[in-house]
Amino acid sequence: MSDGATWNSLHLLGLEDYSIGEIEMIFKRAEEYLPLCRTGGMKRDDLKGKMIANLFFESSTRTRMSFSLAARRLGADTMDFAPSGSSISKGETFIDTARNIEAMGVDIMVVRHASPGAPHLLSRHLNASIVNAGDGAHSHPTQGLLDIFTIRQHKGDLKNLTVALVGDILHSRVARSNINGLLKFGARVIVCGPPTLVPDELRQLGVQVAHNLDAILPECDVVNMLRIQFERQRSGMFPSIHEYALLFGMNSERLARAKKDLLLLAPGPINRGVEITPEVADGSNSVILEQVTNGLAIRMAVLSLIADERTKRANQKKVGHSPIEPAAITR
Repeated sequence: MSDGATWNSLHLLGLEDYSIGEIEMIFKRAEEYLPLCRTGGMKRDDLKGKMIANLFFESSTRTRMSFSLAARRLGADTMDFAPSGSSISKGETFIDTARNIEAMGVDIMVVRHASPGAPHLLSRHLNASIVNAGDGAHSHPTQGLLDIFTIRQHKGDLKNLTVALVGDILHSRVARSNINGLLKFGARVIVCGPPTLVPDELRQLGVQVAHNLDAILPECDVVNMLRIQFERQRSGMFPSIHEYALLFGMNSERLARAKKDLLLLAPGPINRGVEITPEVADGSNSVILEQVTNGLAIRMAVLSLIADERTKRANQKKVGHSPIEPAAITR
């Protein structure tokens, strides 16, 4: 698809699939929804009559609740799935579970799974639209979108901005989605952390690799402090939590040596005192809570754009056109 203002995607699987023009469409619609996100006013009916299912095979608080609220604010019906106590525990396959849920009249499935590529797999087997809410250490597109959206609110044009992603890059799906999106908009991206968590091969993505936060910090306009993915790591990735915090944590002393208008992001959940100290997390440079609000607006935008495309194709089919069936495409 070109960078023109046209959206024709049935899924959101990864930011690498989308042009600047398509991402700008998401941002434009998110701006429209922001007042509703900030005030919690009257619901809209953009998704009236649609059914959104949240299939979360991994634990989540912010993302799951954000998608649920986004759907309800736009007037959709929602259902939430958790693997514990489900037929998965009785031996049913991932695809069969999704097909059975789809058979209840689901239009869009929001999927989080520990296996990279799981949402892509469902997009090839279901007629429902699939939104990737995080697949293993691979991708988390709506988090990448909301992070970039938040940066643009404060910094404007991303071109030539220096953005550092600091922490556990190796295991971070957030890092990969941020990298894909930031590079599209012309930002300079630095990934920084211990050598065990920031492999040199990442240079092939077009980013700068660094292992000394104090050396790169004066250059940075934005720092995104990524959580240590303890649940995905084997032991021995760094000597101790104390040493990690000393070398790579954002504290008030380190912040004082940065640019005065440094923008500080953290996708959450944060480990206070590890990646970021409490006074910095709650300080004037931090936009952590703005990210949460913006995440709601971004997810509302994604759901409504996909629903619009589904409606458009359904209408085309009624008048005799033959659009590509959703299960036959990956976008």
